[in-house]
Amino acid sequence: MTDNDLQGRAAHVAAIRERAEADMKAIGVDAAFIDKLVETFYGRVLDHPELGPVFDAKLNGRWPDHMAKMKSFWSAVAFRNGAYGGKPVQAHIGVQDLTPALFPKWLNLFSQTLDDIAPNAEAKAWFMATAERIAKSLTLSLFYNPALDDPARKPA
Repeated sequence: MTDNDLQGRAAHVAAIRERAEADMKAIGVDAAFIDKLVETFYGRVLDHPELGPVFDAKLNGRWPDHMAKMKSFWSAVAFRNGAYGGKPVQAHIGVQDLTPALFPKWLNLFSQTLDDIAPNAEAKAWFMATAERIAKSLTLSLFYNPALDDPARKPA
């Protein structure tokens, strides 16, 4: 890769980040909102009768680290700033009592949180669409078994 290639790539990445920041600003989303979203949502997760025990069993004693990681994650997603370098699928593998049925509950709680704190309908729609994609991706990565879709296994 030449210096020109690297400079072109850096300029492209910077343009993507600037566009994302402008898009988020246009719907009233800034770093303070990301912080509030993460803190409010995960406070509610802990209080949730089904989600709370699953999260707390995995994160007991490490909640401050998790909160910082989730703020980085959502900042990276919203602002395309590269703030998050983790591996979400690997982080969720082997979480005791994590089931596909919990993801709709997670999404419902996320939606309720956005109802309460999102600056407007556009921000809620953007974050919900993003959360739905994340939940679908995690569900497929963690629980999908392609063998179950094998036409040879289907009853006639």
